Order: sequence, then structure tokens, then C-alpha cells
Amino acid sequence: MAHRDVLDALLHDYTVRVEAIRRDLSRSHSADFAEQAQQRQNDEVLEALLAEAEQELLRVRQARQRLAEGRYGECLCCGEPIEAARLAALPAAEYCLNCAQFN
Repeated sequence: MAHRDVLDALLHDYTVRVEAIRRDLSRSHSADFAEQAQQRQNDEVLEALLAEAEQELLRVRQARQRLAEGRYGECLCCGEPIEAARLAALPAAEYCLNCAQFN
């Protein structure tokens, strides 16, 4: 699968995930106090998941931008190529394995 296709699929997946979490967070809470307390705890988990999904969405968008600029797969720190296996595992990787240890 081409890099663009992989990044587009990730973009779609993270967009769907962000929208679903936002929908869940916008739901009203129960009038029952005990149930409402549990729902608020669940909201904290959802908020953490939302922050993570939004961060990954940003990383994928940045990777797509690098691809459009012809810089995809180039380490942002040292400028060397990012290992193919690393890109296969982390398509939005910004750093080669060596530089990733320090960033």
C-alpha cells in the first residue's frame, strides 16, 4: 500500500474516532447522583482518549504535509531517511530510530 493511502486511512480512522468521542462527551448525564459520578469518571477517560486521538490526528496531518512537500520519511532531527520498518509500524514517524531516543 502506498504511503499516501496508509496516511489517508489513518486520517480517516482518527477523524472517526475523534468525532465518536466528542459525541459521547456531549451526551447528557443522568439525574441520579451515583450514576452521574460514574459518568463523570468515564468522561475523564474519554477526555484522555480524545486528547490522544487529536494528537495522532495532528501527527498524521503533518506526515501528509511532509509527503506533499517530498520530505516524507526524512528525519526531522538529522535529515537522514527513517527506516522502512519504522515507517511501516509508525507511518507518521517524525524521527529515525536514533533520534527518536532523544525526542
